Amino acid sequence: QVQLVESGGGLVQPGGSLRLSCAASGFFFSDYYMGWIRQAPGKGFEWVSTIDRFGKETWDADSVKGRFTISRDNAMNALYLQMNNLKPTDTAVYRCIKVNAVRDTGEPTRYDQGQGTQVTVSS
Repeated sequence: QVQLVESGGGLVQPGGSLRLSCAASGFFFSDYYMGWIRQAPGKGFEWVSTIDRFGKETWDADSVKGRFTISRDNAMNALYLQMNNLKPTDTAVYRCIKVNAVRDTGEPTRYDQGQGTQVTVSS
């Protein structure tokens, strides 16, 4: 059974940084692309970032490019999202995803997701 447990969210001021973590279990972690999606209040899900099986290639949404960095540790079955220069528009519930199908652009089309961790960017 796939389990994805996120941590690291919280309240941060604009311009600040947070690092999200995801502990994965129930599947062979290095067999899958992984990623992050988010859902802002009153909005649908938005893709954030994707990473390939061994961390060689990553893809980011334009809204986070240059500010967020996705990484993974296959030995620890862990996924990370380093978020810098955070903006109020980054406020959302962030969910770790196991990618089951992906476009050439890196955007996932089918995935399993965790419960999420809240990130609030406010002064």
